[in-house]
Amino acid sequence: MPNIKPLRDLDEHNVFNGFYTWGGALPTTKGVFVKIQSGWSTESELFEMGAAGASFTNTVSQRVGLSTNVIACNASGDNTIGLLLYDVREVDENNLPLKWDAAKQARMQCTLSGQSVVIAQKGKFLYSGINGGANPVAGVTAGAKAYLASDGGITVTGAGAGNTQVGKFLGVPNAQGWCLVQVDL
Repeated sequence: MPNIKPLRDLDEHNVFNGFYTWGGALPTTKGVFVKIQSGWSTESELFEMGAAGASFTNTVSQRVGLSTNVIACNASGDNTIGLLLYDVREVDENNLPLKWDAAKQARMQCTLSGQSVVIAQKGKFLYSGINGGANPVAGVTAGAKAYLASDGGITVTGAGAGNTQVGKFLGVPNAQGWCLVQVDL
């Protein structure tokens, strides 16, 4: 499963913020490359996701979400727009809803369904899950091209097969499978 560590180098001008929400299965981890499922337009509006909790007579407490969304790339030739910088989840490690604890949500660096996801187009990331998480990661050499894998991650194979190039490897993976990758879309 793809994942990134906090060690990263990116420019905020290469980050999408506030345009798309997550439209795939929950939970999902940061580092997954995403594609547009329903695009943004000037007519895009918010929608009501339902009650935030229990409902009581004469009260309205709706959660509001974005109508535009992205999903994980599921084919190596997908048109990716970037990779997720935060996890997308509804509950914490104790199975408690994060919608009630915004501070914990911020500490966990995650977004909830309906909220906008943070997507990076360019940058350097300490990345895990190359070739589906095979350990040891075979075929990764410094300077080699990195391609989009069918699991939304990165693979080393794909030259000439119509696969989308997402960047290049800046080193070789360590014993745990983490490698420095430059993403450039």
